[in-house]
Amino acid sequence: MSWMLYGANGYSGELIARAAAAAGMQPVLAGRARAALEALGHELKLESRVVALDSPAALAAALKDVSLVLNCAGPFSATARPMIAACLAARSHYLDITGEVDVFEFAASLDTAARAAGVVLCPGVGFDVVPTDCVALALAEALPGATHLALGFDNASPVSRGTARTMVEGLGLGGAVRRDGALVRVPLGYKDRRIDFGAGEKVAMTIPWGDVSTAYRTTGIANLEVYIPISPRRLGQLRRLNYLRWALRLGAVQRFLKARIDAGVPGPDAALRDRTPTHVWGEARAADGRVLTARVVTANGYTVTAHASLGVVARLLAGGVAAGSTTPARIMGARFVETLPGSGPMSIS
Repeated sequence: MSWMLYGANGYSGELIARAAAAAGMQPVLAGRARAALEALGHELKLESRVVALDSPAALAAALKDVSLVLNCAGPFSATARPMIAACLAARSHYLDITGEVDVFEFAASLDTAARAAGVVLCPGVGFDVVPTDCVALALAEALPGATHLALGFDNASPVSRGTARTMVEGLGLGGAVRRDGALVRVPLGYKDRRIDFGAGEKVAMTIPWGDVSTAYRTTGIANLEVYIPISPRRLGQLRRLNYLRWALRLGAVQRFLKARIDAGVPGPDAALRDRTPTHVWGEARAADGRVLTARVVTANGYTVTAHASLGVVARLLAGGVAAGSTTPARIMGARFVETLPGSGPMSIS
């Protein structure tokens, strides 16, 4: 069956395209940048298509013979809605590599439509959020009745331009947690605690990672927070930014910050990715006081994204996955993260 890799000329998209070709897969490479797409397609001996997202008719034509789309073009706040709409119309499965909470919530709201169309909607099949989603499910299975779940990761790798642009968009929105089942917007740097992610205890703060949406649907646990390490100095600076969040949402400020990002390097090279593995952590708590902690070491987040996304693609193309809006761990199981190149075994204690 034919499937499409949209945004194949971006940093993560190209990593996935190269990994797919190396694995003998044959995605259709798609996006808006003709020259870059055609050059990559020629090198990898894969078909390329120039497809814009602002034309429903053009999208429909592009997806006519496509059974699945893996969207790698961010920010997904701009690309997910038109591509999901096109996938529902074409009866094509939709995957992406987002970590944006609003995209997960939007996809979840379309569960009935996806079931009617007979397709799967599953955002977040990359590092956002596969490792943490697997940890969440493993903890929920090990501690039935857990009421609180905290997740997090520690990685020293720089981010790609696409990830940085998405982070800039999120600054004006603040943080997010799940509280008694409801998604709650909170200030930047809302809560901090000390966490041993697996490489020693560090100060960590809450972030609006996609798991506040996905892990809730994966596990049913109603109280969720996601953490990353941060220095006390940087935490203080971030909290002071709360007074300027209104300004961070202004178009002129967003354009200025994104222009600075676009002038930088596309993302970490292979050598740097190889030197920066990720420590993933989770903690589940039950009302009776029981606590379980899980840890797993994975490859660099961008390496995880390439292999995890293709794993989910292969699973959907094989068939037998129930239609609807779902999450990576619900498709692949809690131990999927352990099967990815560069990952170790998950420990729970």
